[in-house]
Amino acid sequence: MENYLWLIPFLPACGAVILLIIGRFLPKMLVSIIACGTIFTSFILAVITFIQLLGLPADERIIHQTAYTWLQAGAFKASVAFLVDPLSIIMLLVVTGVGFLIHVYSIGYMADDKRYSRYFGFLNLFVFAMLLLVSGDNLLMMFIGWEGVGLCSYLLIGFWFEKTANAIAGMKAFIVNRIGDFGFVLGVMLLFWSLGQVSGQWTVTFTELREHAHYLTPAIATAVGILLFIGACGKSAQIPLYIWLPDAMAGPTPVSALIHAATMVTAGVYMIARMNFVYVLSPTAMMVVAIVGVGTALFAGTIGLFQKDIKKVLAYSTISQLGYMFLGVGVGAFAAGIFHLMTHAFFKALLFMGSGSVIHGTGGEQDIEKMGGLRKYMPVTFWTFLVGTLAIAGIPGLSGFFSKDEILWKAFSSSHGHWALWLVGLIAAGCTSFYMFRLLFKTFFGKNYSELVHHTPEQESSGTPVCCDDKDSAHNSHGHNSHGAHKGPAHESPWIMTVPLIILAVLSIIGGYVGIPAIIGGANHIEHFMEPVFSASAESAPHESSTPEHHSPVEFILMVVSVLVALAGISAAYYLYMVKPHIPKQLAAKFAFIYKLVFNKYYVDEIYQKVFVNNLLRLNNLLAYPIDLGIIDRIVNAAGLGTVGVSNGSGWTDAKFVDGAVNGTATTVLTGGKAARVPQTGKLKHYLTWAVAGVVVVIAGFWWLLR
Repeated sequence: MENYLWLIPFLPACGAVILLIIGRFLPKMLVSIIACGTIFTSFILAVITFIQLLGLPADERIIHQTAYTWLQAGAFKASVAFLVDPLSIIMLLVVTGVGFLIHVYSIGYMADDKRYSRYFGFLNLFVFAMLLLVSGDNLLMMFIGWEGVGLCSYLLIGFWFEKTANAIAGMKAFIVNRIGDFGFVLGVMLLFWSLGQVSGQWTVTFTELREHAHYLTPAIATAVGILLFIGACGKSAQIPLYIWLPDAMAGPTPVSALIHAATMVTAGVYMIARMNFVYVLSPTAMMVVAIVGVGTALFAGTIGLFQKDIKKVLAYSTISQLGYMFLGVGVGAFAAGIFHLMTHAFFKALLFMGSGSVIHGTGGEQDIEKMGGLRKYMPVTFWTFLVGTLAIAGIPGLSGFFSKDEILWKAFSSSHGHWALWLVGLIAAGCTSFYMFRLLFKTFFGKNYSELVHHTPEQESSGTPVCCDDKDSAHNSHGHNSHGAHKGPAHESPWIMTVPLIILAVLSIIGGYVGIPAIIGGANHIEHFMEPVFSASAESAPHESSTPEHHSPVEFILMVVSVLVALAGISAAYYLYMVKPHIPKQLAAKFAFIYKLVFNKYYVDEIYQKVFVNNLLRLNNLLAYPIDLGIIDRIVNAAGLGTVGVSNGSGWTDAKFVDGAVNGTATTVLTGGKAARVPQTGKLKHYLTWAVAGVVVVIAGFWWLLR
C-alpha cells in the first residue's frame, strides 16, 4: 500500500486539471462524477492506509514513500515524499471524508451556477493542496500545500467576482494570509539555518528535524515557534490576523464549509502539532500560543453573540473554536487539539451546510432576524442543525463535549496550563452555547417564516422577495432567483444536500466516542493512537510530560462545571429569544454603547482600515507622487533623455565619420578600379600602344638617371 500513498493527493489534482481545462465542455453529470469520484477514491485509499496503520505495532505506525528527489545541493536533499503516521492519517481521513460530503452537497447547491465545472475544479484543487500539506514528509512540501490552500481560498472566496464585495473579500483573505506566511517562511528559514549550524544536519524532513531538535537553544526554539505561529495565525484566523475569515462568507456556502471544517483553517493547528518537537523546547512559545488561542476563543465568541447574518455567526464560531484548538496545543495537549479539530470538522461542516440549506430553502435569505419557524418547512435541516448545535455547545453525549472538555481539563491540569486559561475557556464555552442556540431559536422557532415574508403587489408580480437583501446575499448571484425559490413558503433542500447533513449529524454524535476520558470510564483511544507522534518530543523537552498520569476528582468537577455553563448559555438564549423576546431589544437600547461595540465587532476592521490601510495608502501616495513621480521618474526620464542624446551623437558620428570613412574607402577603391579598368579594353592595338608608352617611359627614366 505504501507504493500508492502518492495517489491520495494526486487523484484530486487530476480531477482539478481535467475540470479546469475541459470541464466546460463536459455535461454536469460527468463533472460531478469526476469531482466527487476522485475525492471518494482518495478517501477509500486513506481508509485502507488507516487500517494498515492499525495493523502495525503502536511505535512503528509510520508509512513512508519517496516519489523522487526534488532538490539536491551538496549535503542538502529534499524529496517529493509522503509520510503517514497517526497524526497525518487523521487529517487525511478528515480532509477526504468531510471533503467528499461537501462535494456531494455542492452538486445540489451549485446546480444552477453558470461556472459549475470551474467551481468543482477549484474545489478539487483545494483538497489536493490540503492533502499535500498534511501528507508531505518535509517542510518544503508543507509549504507548497500551505501556499496552495491560500491561493484556492482566494479563488473560491471571490468565486462570484462580479460583485465587488466578493472580489475584495478574496483579496483580503489573500493579503492577510501573505502577512502570516511571511512569519512562517522566516520561521522555516531560521529553523533550517540554526539546526544546520549547530548539528551539521541541513535538512527539512520532519523525522530528521525531530531527531536533531535538541540541538536548538531555548531562544532559537522560541523564535522559531513564534514565527511559525504567526503563520498559523494567518492561516487559522487568530488574533490579530482573523479579520479575513468573516468576510470569506462571500464565497459559496459549501466553500465556507470546506474552509472552516476540513481544509485551510485547520492547517495552522496541524502545523503546530507536527512541529511539536520545537514547541516543547520553548515554554514561552507555548504560552504565547495558549494565550492567543484562548483570547481569540473569547474575543470571537463575544462577537458572535449579536451577529445577524447566519453565516457570520458560524464564522466567528469557527474562529472561537480554533482558539480552543490552539489552547490545547499551546498547553502541550497536542492530541486534544487534533481531537477537537476532528470533531469540529464534523459539526462545523454540518452547521455550515445546514445554513446553506436554510439559505437555499429561503431563496437567499441570510438575516436570522427575518427568519423563524423554519423547522416546519425544513425538518431534516432542522434536526441535523440541532445536532450540530448541541455538539458545538458541548452537551454530554455528543462529540464536541468530549473534545472541548479534554482541552479545558488539559488547560487546567497541564504543566504548561493555568487555571486562568481554563476560566477564560470556560467563559468562551458559555458564549458558544448562547449564540448558537440564539441562532437556532431565531431561525427555526418563533414566528412563522411565511408571515415574515411580505410581498408588495409589484414584487408579487415580479417574483422579487422582500426578505432578500441582494446586497448581502451572494446566493442570489448564482441563479436561484431563476428557479422560483422565492415564491411560496420555505422548502426543504433536495436529497443530494440533505443526505450529507444526515451523515455529518451521525458523525457529530458518535465522532467523540473515540476520545472518552478515563474519568468517566473511557480509554481515550485517539490520544493513545497519536501518542507515538508526541511522546518522543515530550522526552526531549526539559519539562515533565504535560499529560497527567492520574485523573483526579477535580477533573470530574470541572467537567460538571463546564456542562452547567453550557446549559446556562442555552437557558439564557431560550429565555431571551423564546420566552421574553422583547428583552434583547430593551437591553440593546439600555446598553447601546456596549451593544454597538460588540455588534460592530469592536470596530477592529475600522481600526485596521484607519491605522494600517489608510496610512499605507498615504505612504503609497507619498512614495508614488513626490518620490516616485517627482524624483525617481525624473531621474529615469533624464537617464532616458541622456541615453537618447548619446545615441543620437553616436549615430551622427557613425553616419558622418565611420560610415564616411568606410564609404570613402569604398569610393576610392571603386574609383581606382574604374581607373584601372580604362586600359583593360580587350583590344590588341590598345595594349601595344600602352606597352610602347611604357617602354618609352622606362627608357626616359633610365636616361634621366644616367645623364
